[in-house]
Amino acid sequence: MRTLVIGDIHGGYKALLQVLDRAKVTIEDTLIFLGDYVDGWSESAETIHKLIELSKTNKCVFIRGNHDLWCGLWLQKGATNPVWLANGGEETIQSYIKSGHLANFEHKNFFLDTLKNYHIDNQNRLFLHAGFTSMHGVGREEYESNYYWDRTLWEAALLADKVDEKTLEDVLTSPKRFNHYTEIYIGHTPTTDYKRDTPIKAYNLWNIDTGAAFTGKLTILDIDTKEFWQSDPLQILYPEEKGRN
Repeated sequence: MRTLVIGDIHGGYKALLQVLDRAKVTIEDTLIFLGDYVDGWSESAETIHKLIELSKTNKCVFIRGNHDLWCGLWLQKGATNPVWLANGGEETIQSYIKSGHLANFEHKNFFLDTLKNYHIDNQNRLFLHAGFTSMHGVGREEYESNYYWDRTLWEAALLADKVDEKTLEDVLTSPKRFNHYTEIYIGHTPTTDYKRDTPIKAYNLWNIDTGAAFTGKLTILDIDTKEFWQSDPLQILYPEEKGRN
């Protein structure tokens, strides 16, 4: 009866299978995915297909990442853009062509109907891909794109974590973004940017993106015990590929 949160997968289907196995995931577990399921390694379509299968056996929450927004627009409308294509989009398109899932309506509906901008559980823990900027919380966010693009929340958490508790109120603008929630879980910014391939906690925020798109690993974390399991580095699982390097 665990609740497990999973970081950015980026087409690393083999890594997804590894962490599900290493965490000994059963149908009793709730799975919360933080987005960016596609773009990077060569098995984006296979990854999405596995997520759809999991949703039929487990309680799952799927958060929308910026890469999922791009992929969804392509699957639904055939829309592409140079930035997406240069950041894993080409690999995703090839994955869909080779796998035969291009015409699979379940995949199109997954991106259209299933993905959420954020999720708040019954213990007031917030899950989203990137961040938000409103000091009043996610429900008052002015720009929807911040949910899957913002990095100021993560940067502010790193700053807040270094401030002595006695002076914290003087440093953070009131009302404070963090204090609306008991904990916050995000992806989007790889911890490998900070020379770490494990989750990083800053203030009451946990960053679970451990660099699976690049040279890091995919992580699955128990939000109650904070125990976590990881895949092998993705370049080992896909030795002839470059990911999003």
